[in-house]
Amino acid sequence: MVTASKQAPATLRDYKERMLRVLVHIQQHLDAALCLEELAAVACFSPYHFHRVFSGMIGESVQSHVRRLRLERAATRLKLSPWPVTQIALEAGYASPEAFTRAFKAAFRVSPSRFRSRAGLVATVAPAGIHYHPDQPLRGFRTTPPGGFNMKVKLERLPDLPVAFMRHVGTYAEVGATWDRLLLELGRLGYLGGDARFIGLCHDDPEVTPADKLRYDACVSVATPPAVGGDLGFQTIPGGLYAVTTHFGAYAQLGLTYAQLLGRWLPRSGYALRSTPCLEMYLNDPHSTDPADLLTDIYAPLSSVGTGPGP
Repeated sequence: MVTASKQAPATLRDYKERMLRVLVHIQQHLDAALCLEELAAVACFSPYHFHRVFSGMIGESVQSHVRRLRLERAATRLKLSPWPVTQIALEAGYASPEAFTRAFKAAFRVSPSRFRSRAGLVATVAPAGIHYHPDQPLRGFRTTPPGGFNMKVKLERLPDLPVAFMRHVGTYAEVGATWDRLLLELGRLGYLGGDARFIGLCHDDPEVTPADKLRYDACVSVATPPAVGGDLGFQTIPGGLYAVTTHFGAYAQLGLTYAQLLGRWLPRSGYALRSTPCLEMYLNDPHSTDPADLLTDIYAPLSSVGTGPGP
């Protein structure tokens, strides 16, 4: 396992200060759209990686965090204001009282009307200990201690990787059809040798980007550029220093490993992230492998602290 460098404490402190700025901004702008690029800019994080750093450090996605705070604010208004439930639902961002009631009951285990009539408050589950407090400035948050997870991480320096690729636009769960087309075409052209690497590039965050607009590049390493045309393209994945960890199991659970790597290991590592996508290298065939036995190496692009673009 890679251990944190001597710079790690300063890096963790820096990451926490940046994330605190984001958390304060969210609390102060709960009625705003709060787009990913805006939040990343508040803390000078790369939009490529911000959502994964946030999820790992805070223990919930940006979308879940904002939704929970809005529900907590709604709970406060139910107790302290005479507003009708319909108005409170609209203020919380729900189009109908029915949708608001379902979300509120899931968070507080009682309906809004029952909550209003009961004495006291019931807190929601907040992994980092962050709740809605309109009159108390947010001064810190709880992070998962470094001993709270078991992740083996190694550092690897990759050369530039020329790849043939096809772009998939849509939900990540349906990239298989793009892979089938890519492999069929490269097989026809004679490009599927024994040393070929099978790589995925995820450009968007499914928590923020609509499913029909998610971009994913299915890539196969090649020694020489193929004749491109139609859906087949060519690009070079930048080389350099990467942090590498292996995800064991179904692709649908990759987000959990990303969150641990970028939100828990990285802030304590002494490294920052370059503003390029992470790589997923697939080590076995999903057509012939049980999902529980799938192996995926995740490569996070690194730069030494203070020597390149920040996280």
